[in-house]
Formats: sequence, C-alpha cells, structure tokens
Amino acid sequence: MMTFLKNFGLLISLNLSFMFLSSDMPLNKKKILFFGDSITEMGVNKGGYIAKINDAILKANKSGIYELLGAGIGGNKVYDLYLRIESDVLDKKPDIVLIYVGINDIWHKTSGIGTDIEKYEQFYRGILKKLIDKGITAIVCTPGVIGEKPNDANPQDEDLNAYSDIIRKLSKEYRIELVDLRNAFAKYESDHNSENLFQGLLTTDGVHLSDAGNQMVADEMLKILKIL
Repeated sequence: MMTFLKNFGLLISLNLSFMFLSSDMPLNKKKILFFGDSITEMGVNKGGYIAKINDAILKANKSGIYELLGAGIGGNKVYDLYLRIESDVLDKKPDIVLIYVGINDIWHKTSGIGTDIEKYEQFYRGILKKLIDKGITAIVCTPGVIGEKPNDANPQDEDLNAYSDIIRKLSKEYRIELVDLRNAFAKYESDHNSENLFQGLLTTDGVHLSDAGNQMVADEMLKILKIL
C-alpha cells in the first residue's frame, strides 16, 4: 500500500511538472532591443515610442512574453552605435534589435561633423554583420524627418531620401525586415501639413517626436514586429 501511494504521488508530481513545462508561458522572455540616438533614448520615457509599444504589449496580456530594452544615446551617429554594440547590445543577448539611426549623421553635416553616405553604409553594414553573426534578428529603420514641411521642402530632405535608400538596399540585400519611417513621415506630412509647418505635428522641434510622432513610430514598428 505504501509503495502504491509513493508511486501515485510520483505520478502526480510528474504530471504537474509536464503541465508546467508544456504550458503557453515561455521560460524566458524574448528580448527586443531598440538601438539608436536621442529619439530612442527618449523613447523609453512615458509617452515615448518604446513605452507605447510596451503599453500595447501589456494591453494584449503579453507582458510575460516580451522584454523591451532601450539603448539610445543622444547625439549618436552610426559609428557611435558600431563602437558600443558589444557592451550595449551583444552583452545583453537580445533576440531582436531594431536599428534607428541616421538623423545626426545627416543633421550634423551642416556643422562639419556628420557622416558621409559611404561611411554611413560601411558602419551600418558592420553593425548588421555583428548582429547576424550572433544569430540576432535585425530590423532596420529609415530616418524620419529634419523639418516637417511636405514634398521635400526641408533643407536635408535630399540627404534623408538618399540615406534611406541605403537602408532599403541593405534590407533587401540581407533579407531583413524594414520599418520605412521616412515614407510614413512623408505621407503623413503630405496629407496633414497643409500650412507647411516646420514642426509641431509629428515632432516638437522638427526632429524629436511629439506624442503623435511617438505613436506613429510605435504603430509602424508593431506592424513589422508582429508580436500582438
């Protein structure tokens, strides 16, 4: 009788263990890391695009599945990301990394400290290679705006379009997902900026995101992430 009870208890224990291991809850959360400049640095704050993505995850009851990490530093250009990728990205062992950089590379050219387009592509390739070599899923994002005037009326629009074309090319070449923020921003401004404003719709200053801008970036990223 005692032997039977012991065996019965062991059977219950094994069944409970199996039920836990085979449940829908993952043992480890999937880490999604956002890698960029001040737009990403501010994105973790309340109302920021990363915070908004996290809010959507909470609303969908998926907070136990995903962990969001911000790795943005104000003023960063593509080579800054390349230089800090080991400590700020690879050491954290993310599953997915969204790269969102390019505004400062273009914007700072006016003061002589930007990044020419050949070096931009070279460093961007270096970042992608390091991620791919580690088996990390990379998602690339085109830069948004430096000035909100529609129909390419801002001084840096030509560069923004050219640098965005580099990212689109790399997306196809490496067969990785693309969040085309440049197109999304351009379409929104064309549809909504009838007063030809430099700022105040999707940005607070022509570059950094307003609440509406943060929401749009979050929505565009969620379309590609497909996690809800």
